[in-house]
Amino acid sequence: MSPLSTPKPLRLYFENPVGRLWEDPDGYAIVEYNAGKRKMQELQAFLTHAARLLHSRGWHKLLGDQRVMSAFTEEERVWITDNWLNTAATEGKSFYGAVLIAHDVFARLSMNLVMSEARESALTYRLFESETEAHAWLRKME
Repeated sequence: MSPLSTPKPLRLYFENPVGRLWEDPDGYAIVEYNAGKRKMQELQAFLTHAARLLHSRGWHKLLGDQRVMSAFTEEERVWITDNWLNTAATEGKSFYGAVLIAHDVFARLSMNLVMSEARESALTYRLFESETEAHAWLRKME
């Protein structure tokens, strides 16, 4: 069960050592990262499944729960910005991401690097400390 404190039932879509992908009944994906180091292939599978979930539902919003996540490696950052962000966005639609920021300062810094490199993508994102505020912001985005 997800530690996210949403009162609505979430459906688990995919899980691997990197984390869990949840379907929120309000029409967005929740990308919940686990703590610890990741293998590149597992991160690629995890995020590829996230893109598939978004495309299969016609969604253009996600909540990234990075609170316990370890910092992205250079290889991960490059792959996310050069590959994943371009495939995750639905063509012709804005793509919104609410990110629950990591407790680890190095994970925060690596996420900031990903976001600064991703400014060219169709992603509009906001960083949140509060889960409630992140969910509320996503519900407002069309």
